[in-house]
Amino acid sequence: MPQVVLTIGGSDSGGGAGIQADLKTFCVLGLHGTCAVTAITAQNTLGVQRVYGLQPEIVVEQMRSITDDFSIAFAKTGMLHSVEIVTAVAHHLQKMDIPFVLDPVIEAEAGGRLLRPEAVEALKAYLIPLATVVTPNIFEAQALTGIEVRDRDSAKLAAQKILQLGPKAVIVKGGHLDCTDLLATGVEVILLPGERVAGGNHGVGCTYSAALTSFLALGLTLKEAASQAKRFAERALLGSMRVGKGVGPVNQAAAGAANCSGHELR
Repeated sequence: MPQVVLTIGGSDSGGGAGIQADLKTFCVLGLHGTCAVTAITAQNTLGVQRVYGLQPEIVVEQMRSITDDFSIAFAKTGMLHSVEIVTAVAHHLQKMDIPFVLDPVIEAEAGGRLLRPEAVEALKAYLIPLATVVTPNIFEAQALTGIEVRDRDSAKLAAQKILQLGPKAVIVKGGHLDCTDLLATGVEVILLPGERVAGGNHGVGCTYSAALTSFLALGLTLKEAASQAKRFAERALLGSMRVGKGVGPVNQAAAGAANCSGHELR
């Protein structure tokens, strides 16, 4: 029986990011993916044209339907859009005692606000304290902490400030710096080096956090899961597809072809 995982986030009509990227990642890694949609975007490789947030009760009904039927090994949150959705998701995940990866999606890489400004504070107050691990890029880390992340020292300061909110761990992704991720827990800081690879990067953040969720669901340690997720995202980026007129989406199937059956991508 495959492990069942849950993604809670927005729909990307262009198919490159959001729950579409998450579900493709789960499938490639051999897990059964379920989803609760929080918002519908009119989006393509050129950017986000419109965002339509769902009513929080619709999001709750989706989550309740899933957890009434499935045993969720791990979850992840992505685009949550509003204060009301943030608080509803926090309540349900806490009630069901589901461990989860929190990807603090605030803006789309190609442009477009995905989390309302007032919802950032709700994220910090209600959802981040419950997370197993929070995975901001450097811009999201700055939005959460007010610290401009320009190097490893500032990344460490930002991670420590996020840790003070209560999550078990933080991974500040280094894709916009030197490609070295910084994993911080309450007891240690670990650097996870990577390499800069060429390719269209639409959906790479969602793919990384979905892969991290998958590897944690499969029983890897946080360090192992973070390392494997980083490799998976790199392979997906290398195999990115030249579709559309803008930034091409990453290709999870290309990463899966690297040998996902043994969960070893090094």
